[in-house]
Amino acid sequence: MRAERLVGIALLLQAHRRLTAPELARRLDVSERTIRRDLDTLLLSGLPLYSERGRGGGWALLDGPAINLSALTTEEAQALFLVTGPELLAGLGMEEGVTSAVRKLLAALPATTREQADRTRQAIHIDPTRWGRPAQPVPAALSALRAAVVAGVRVDLGYAPPATEPTVRRVHPYGLVCKNGSWYLVAGVDADLRTFRVSRVSSTVATREPVERPDGFDLVRAWEDVNRRQVPCWRTRVEVTFRVRSEAVGRVASALPEDARLQPVDTEPGSARVFRATFTSVHEAACELIRLGDGVQLLEPASVRAELVRIGHRLIAAHAPQW
Repeated sequence: MRAERLVGIALLLQAHRRLTAPELARRLDVSERTIRRDLDTLLLSGLPLYSERGRGGGWALLDGPAINLSALTTEEAQALFLVTGPELLAGLGMEEGVTSAVRKLLAALPATTREQADRTRQAIHIDPTRWGRPAQPVPAALSALRAAVVAGVRVDLGYAPPATEPTVRRVHPYGLVCKNGSWYLVAGVDADLRTFRVSRVSSTVATREPVERPDGFDLVRAWEDVNRRQVPCWRTRVEVTFRVRSEAVGRVASALPEDARLQPVDTEPGSARVFRATFTSVHEAACELIRLGDGVQLLEPASVRAELVRIGHRLIAAHAPQW
């Protein structure tokens, strides 16, 4: 809505002191022409705005009273406290700051809005882990990388892809992304955009060299571009068909990862169900099916069945009693 956008412009100018019309348009995801119309409207309404031309210019607010939080609607306040949940920021080294900020925000809100916002905060909990899977440990390098990203300095990054020895390279850290519980660093390396899984970072040494960020860099768009450039996983995935006893259907649906793309195929006599799923390798498919126990019977392919038998023989050899 336009009214919310006008308030957003005023708050952005208060927070950043000075912004150009293109910067405001990018932050509010509208056209520059729309922003210029909004700025004219704010001027006519009496908001103490002024513009400066030339290098380093832009739009700014005259010094004066700050915009306070009493302008927040109940819905805006509830949304604000939901996105500041500590579970969403775990491992970034900001937990104490989040708790303190939430306390101050609550105190600054009007009584009625404060009560509803606090009730929302206590009534909703976001758990990023999947059923049957433990929470992933917080990567040791996450806090240091967050500090480097905020400070805008290059980092000597020790990194070890699977089954390889760590190597050190100097990177331009642009931002951090959390996807499905895993953290990734988006960085510039040799004039190219790269991503690094933070759990595989072995060392982080901040330098004093400033990050060289591309003009107009946007982290969300960069991450989407990286995902589009990835080789489609389905080209190398293994498709598995298996039968599930009726009483085990719920457990199977909740235990398999989302990227398995579980799909029902048929219903057999006796209420048994047939499903199809895909996995990144024969070994991964066998390991996932073993976790589901005897409620699942593999139908195809033969390669996964052979891997199940091989793993079964190894388990028997390792755990059979020694007489």
